[in-house]
Order: sequence, then C-alpha cells, then structure tokens
Amino acid sequence: MDVLLINPKDETEVSTKLGLKVPPLNLMYLAGALEKASMSVKIIDDDLMQMGHEKVAKLVSKLNPSVSAITATTATIKTALRYVEEIERQIPYTLTVMGGPHTTFLPVETLKCSNYLDVVVIGEGEETIVDIAQKYEKNEKNGFSEIKGIAYHDNGTIKKNPPRPLIKNLDNLPFPARHLIPFESYGVSRDQSGGMITSRGCVFTCGYCSSSLIMGKKFRARSPENVVDEIAELVDKYRLRDIIFLDDTFMLNKRRAMAISNEIKSRGVDVAFVASSRVDTVDKELLSSLKTSGMYTLYYGVESGSQRVLDLMGKGITLKNAQEAVKIAKDVGIDVITSFILGYPGETPEEMDQTIDFSIKLDPDYSQYSILTPFPGTPVYYKLKAKKFLDTVNWDKYNVLNPVINYEKFGISKNLVKRKLAKAYLKFYLRPKYYIKRPEMLKVLIGTLFRTFILPKLLGGAPKGWYRNFEVQDSEVQDYRN
Repeated sequence: MDVLLINPKDETEVSTKLGLKVPPLNLMYLAGALEKASMSVKIIDDDLMQMGHEKVAKLVSKLNPSVSAITATTATIKTALRYVEEIERQIPYTLTVMGGPHTTFLPVETLKCSNYLDVVVIGEGEETIVDIAQKYEKNEKNGFSEIKGIAYHDNGTIKKNPPRPLIKNLDNLPFPARHLIPFESYGVSRDQSGGMITSRGCVFTCGYCSSSLIMGKKFRARSPENVVDEIAELVDKYRLRDIIFLDDTFMLNKRRAMAISNEIKSRGVDVAFVASSRVDTVDKELLSSLKTSGMYTLYYGVESGSQRVLDLMGKGITLKNAQEAVKIAKDVGIDVITSFILGYPGETPEEMDQTIDFSIKLDPDYSQYSILTPFPGTPVYYKLKAKKFLDTVNWDKYNVLNPVINYEKFGISKNLVKRKLAKAYLKFYLRPKYYIKRPEMLKVLIGTLFRTFILPKLLGGAPKGWYRNFEVQDSEVQDYRN
C-alpha cells in the first residue's frame, strides 16, 4: 500500500459525552487526491473503531504502507503522537506524517515533541500529501526540501519549508473518497455523515478563530454545479439525505448561495441540509429560497450578548443583527442553533450573565455554549501567550469545556467561568416553556441525565463510551476492530 490515513481516538470530554461519531471528511479529501494521483490508499477511523494506538500500530504493520499519515487537532495532538510513536516502533521504515490545524500553527514545536514523527503538513493538505508520497515512493527523501507547506526532521535538525500557495480552483479537487469509509458502521450518527465543504477561506478576523489563517483570508468557492454534483452523489450513491455544509461562511456570497439553492431545485434533488452563517449575511429572500431547496436548520455564531464583548472579539456584528437574523430564519420556518462563548479575556461575570439572558431572549430552537479556548493560531492565543496569561499548555485541556486562561489576572476565577457555563445550559434547557415548544427534547434530556448520572452509578462506574453500539457490517472494518 502507498498511503494509510489514520483518524485517532478523540478522548476529549466533548466527544465522550456526546458519543456521536462522524466520518473524517479531511482524510477523505486527502484520499481522493491520492487516488487521483493513482496511489493506493486506505483510511482507518479509530475514533469509530476505538482500538487504541497499540492495536492500530499492529494493523499498520500488516498493511505495510509506505506512508502513515495521521490527523490531529490541538485537543488530540498528544493522542495522535502516541499513534505515531507506536507505529514507528512496529514498522520503522514507514514515513510518519501528521497534519491538521495544530501542526499548521505549531509545526516545529510538534516535531520537537517526537523524534518518531518525520513530517508535518502546514495548511491545505491535498496537494502536499501527494507530493510527500510521490517523493518517498521514489526514494527521494532528500527531495523534501522542494515540497512547499511542510516541516520535517532532516539528519537531526528540523527544517521548515516555504508555505504552499492556496488551491485556487476548488472545482479541480476530486470529491472526498467516501467509498473508503464504512458509513453503515456509524450507527445513530450515520444521518450526520453527509458533511460537505463548498467553500474555503474567511474574510473576517474574529479574535478567537484561526480559520482565515488556515484557509486564507480570501473567499474561495466551488461552483454551484460542482456543489450539487456532490450532493447528488451523496443522495444517489450513499443514500444520505441529511447533509451538513461545513463552510465557515457559506452565505458570504449571497448570489452563489442562491444559485446553489436554485440548482438543487432545478435538478429535483431530494435533500435536507444544515448550514451556518454570520448573522449579518442573511436576508429573507435568500433564506426563503434555501428553505424550499431543503434547508431545515441554520447555525448562527452569535458568541456574546454584550456589545462590548463582541467588539473585544472583533466579531463585527451588533446585537440587533443577531435578533434580526434569528427572526428572519424563524419567519421562513427554519430551525435556529445559536452558539455563544463565555470567558473572553476582559469579560465580566455580569456580561456572561447578559450573554445567557440574551441567548434565551433570542428564543432559538437550540443553543450551545463553550468556554473561550485560545487555540494556537488564533489572535487571542498570541496575545495571551505574549502576556503569559495562558494557564497551561497541556493541549488535552483545550477542549472548549475547561478554562485554560489565568483568569485571576482578569479579576475572576476559573471556577466562576465553569459555573457560568453550567448555568447557561441549565437556564436555557430547563425552562418549562422550552419543552412546551419542543416536547421531543424532553426525551433527550431524560436520556442524557440517565446515561450521565444514573446508570453509571447503578453499574458501579461504567467505562467511557459504554453506551455506544456500532453495527459493523463491513468485513474489513470488522478485521480492524479485532
């Protein structure tokens, strides 16, 4: 085999508490590019299989790939490095590669963490992974100096090459290699398996976000025809009719979003989809059209109920924008999810309460809350690091549920921020009015409380993930689990 792509176990609190798994879209994109270059490739999703690094390494030794590549976020970087080290012990002649947002912003630091890791990818990976694999297949490791967008170990030193230019025409990218993933094995989360990316890049500069620094500050978009071609493939080939557009700014170009809506309708594609948007890039005409083409839920990143804090974030919106955007979506019959961040540096306890109250005032169908997490690459990360306001660089804690900032420097405590997070969820979801409006959520609440608090006590402490039950039908995947 030429290349093996690995998604490590996600052991963060968010993942273990939710229990839902979705296929690794990033790896499927890489696999598609590799197959287009006539290379053999497989994907192991150990976040689904839950084998652990030792069993995965044994499997890798049997598959004997020339290149073993693994993806990592900041929260999973330590876990991913354990996979790399065990794979290198089992099969030392495989080239170990790592990519993802963490390596993009901390490439040298990541390589310093492990002598077992050969190469890290910086930024978009489709063209880079092909270059790496081709050079290594031809025994041209010395040619790594010519590959843009990587850092690597070279005879005891670490070298970082110039950045790779962003891919200009996204229509030229092959569709993700979904045939390498056992969709039926994702159990209850299969319906959330139809993730798509129709554009890349973000023109905004929010202080808590690194997206524009990963995918560029220029908005690059696929053509409406190309987008609907992929939708049709998901519907016809994979029988997935519930699709999530994972773009950062899907509706930045309203004319293009409208064209996608019209293309879906003109082809008669029967699909339901979710998208996200800034609150200042929507209007009633656009949302009405998207509703008739299949949109049923819209995700808004509101982030705060305090105008002062929104300005601190560099969000570039107003509270009125948020109110109007939610109202427009509700008027056309689209469900709304709002997201909020608590604990932004300089935010007061009173402003956190304002955010909680504002989230309820907006009356969305669902709301999610997180603690400000200064991921490497975000503007707020560099500011806090320069002032030595980061409380820890234990990346396991960078999971949006735990405070990692030295809040005492701002006159508050970490425990206060955690209490505000708990208060937000309790105050939003424990309203009798909410369950009158959405009675189906009462069953979800009861099930969550039962799984989280009651049954583990009855069982004397259940192991993590005990309630997951994936129905594995693919024989090759069954071998992976064994």
